[in-house]
Amino acid sequence: MSIELPRPKYISFDVIGTLIYFEMRKSVEPIVADRLQGEQLEAFFTDFSFIRYDEIMEYRPYDEVLDSSFRRVCARYGLEVKDEDVATIQRDVLEWGAHPDVPEPLAKMAEHFPLVALSNADDRHLNAFIPRLGAPFHAVYTAEQAGAYKPRIQAFDYMLAQLDATPEDFLHISSHQLYDHVPMDKLGFTNKVFLDRGYDPDLPEYGAKRFTSLEDINHALGIA
Repeated sequence: MSIELPRPKYISFDVIGTLIYFEMRKSVEPIVADRLQGEQLEAFFTDFSFIRYDEIMEYRPYDEVLDSSFRRVCARYGLEVKDEDVATIQRDVLEWGAHPDVPEPLAKMAEHFPLVALSNADDRHLNAFIPRLGAPFHAVYTAEQAGAYKPRIQAFDYMLAQLDATPEDFLHISSHQLYDHVPMDKLGFTNKVFLDRGYDPDLPEYGAKRFTSLEDINHALGIA
């Protein structure tokens, strides 16, 4: 059965992971793979993800989040951390590019709706990422501007205040349920899409409709 989505005033996006290919493991694994194997390596990355989630509960520049979270997870596994390893991770993040399936359907979407970015990164990251997406954005908001990372309510309130908008004005698209859709459900955002890229489990009880491509979302909006 085909899915139809309400047509919003704005389409807002999470950026890293949803539109930009999240390549943290590609950067980190070469640093630790000779010291961790098999199940221990998998557990390391599971813990690293959760520690990053913990680190963003208080705003600090994203490079500091990466630094602290990497050192914390390495300490759990008894791994020595070199400053140059942290610098490599921070530098690699700025090089990430768009998922291959993003530019064409995103450009089509931008012909019909103002696009808004709400990203868990700093201005310099979005200044690098947005030009790689192949579509114009009406507004780009970062954790640096909001002084808070999602899932903090302050991040969403900042977007609403900047646009003088209400939750009913948005279709929000994210691949991260825990960062985006869980808090947004509590805040009254009812038009939500879970773009499933394998990062988070599907949590339909929080109201996001599951899709696997932007092209399919365009079809559901009647613009493909």
